[in-house]
Amino acid sequence: MITSARRVSPDKPEVRISFSLDSTSGLNDAEEARPAFPDLEKRLQPVLPCQSLKESVQVYKDHCKMAKEFRQVKIDIAQLEDRKKDLIAELVEDDGVTVEIARLNEEFRVLAEENRTLITVYMERARQLETLRGVSQKRQGSS
Repeated sequence: MITSARRVSPDKPEVRISFSLDSTSGLNDAEEARPAFPDLEKRLQPVLPCQSLKESVQVYKDHCKMAKEFRQVKIDIAQLEDRKKDLIAELVEDDGVTVEIARLNEEFRVLAEENRTLITVYMERARQLETLRGVSQKRQGSS
């Protein structure tokens, strides 16, 4: 085990850093059980803890938990973005249908008005025809 002591500044306490170059440094099962986060940036990957420090192990576990949650959030975001694209496509389609309905309603209104006008003209012509028939019969009867 190598230990290093260094004073950072005169008003701060001495800082001790120690590490071991021994292959049995307590990584035994943790290294094998280390979860893989291939879709997580390298700088965000959990770093193996120092097994002799409970705080280090706890930080590692918390980090792994947060990495899993982060991965799930990214998956949820991707799914929601896909759903958003689908909804936008449906909205565009619905807008197209709405425009078509408005066009058809306007066309119906124009044709209905034309139909009323044609019915009115037909009725006038029918009355005129009856009047002309009456006049024609009077002429034939008086001749």
